[in-house]
Amino acid sequence: MDFQNRAGSKPGSGGVAGSSESNVDRRERLRKLALETIDLAKDPYFMKNHLGSYECKLCLTLHNNEGSYLAHTQGKKHQTNLARRAARESKDSMMTQIPGLVPVGVRKPPLNITPRKVAVKIGRPGYKVTKIRDPYTRNVGLLFQIQYPEIALGVRPRHRFMSAYEQKIEEPNKGFQYLLFAAEPYETISFKVQSREIDRHEGRFWTHWDSDSKQFSLQFFFRNSPFGGIQAPGVGLMNTTQIGV
Repeated sequence: MDFQNRAGSKPGSGGVAGSSESNVDRRERLRKLALETIDLAKDPYFMKNHLGSYECKLCLTLHNNEGSYLAHTQGKKHQTNLARRAARESKDSMMTQIPGLVPVGVRKPPLNITPRKVAVKIGRPGYKVTKIRDPYTRNVGLLFQIQYPEIALGVRPRHRFMSAYEQKIEEPNKGFQYLLFAAEPYETISFKVQSREIDRHEGRFWTHWDSDSKQFSLQFFFRNSPFGGIQAPGVGLMNTTQIGV
């Protein structure tokens, strides 16, 4: 290519360089400048991929050699991304110094939430059910005695009545209700009794936990009802997650 006969060139000079020659010269100068100021071993954004090429993790650009990457680091795109990253990190550090503020994109940790305790079940407790009758009113009732010899430390047995429509094990029958007993680490057991009104007056309905013998007792009477039947707990045994005791 004849550079001497270009318009604007002086006699004896190399002629006026075109845009492509100017870009090549600019990139070479930037590369040499970068080699003097940048250590690629310490550059957190410099990465060599499995194909032998080089990538900029900040700008997501691909480069054929180190010189191309170094020239890119001196360009406008890379410098702009560096400034944005520095501004964001500065803003996040300021917010973390203010109590109660959480940087955008960071989930605030929950407060006062205790993890759910998962107990390993060791089987069903022993039990004894006795049919009783009040000598004065002739009303009938039931006495439940549940044995928890291996009950967890500090745990007191619990109980509740549940209607047939709350449980998910059997077909609902409005003629029956369920009496549930629960204490970790034992499985929850349920007794299927007649769905009749319970007399909850003082002395008619009571519970007792004997911490020495590890036995929980519950007694109740049906109100003005004939003698009620009872079904063994194996039929009504349910999972504690289903009954909500």
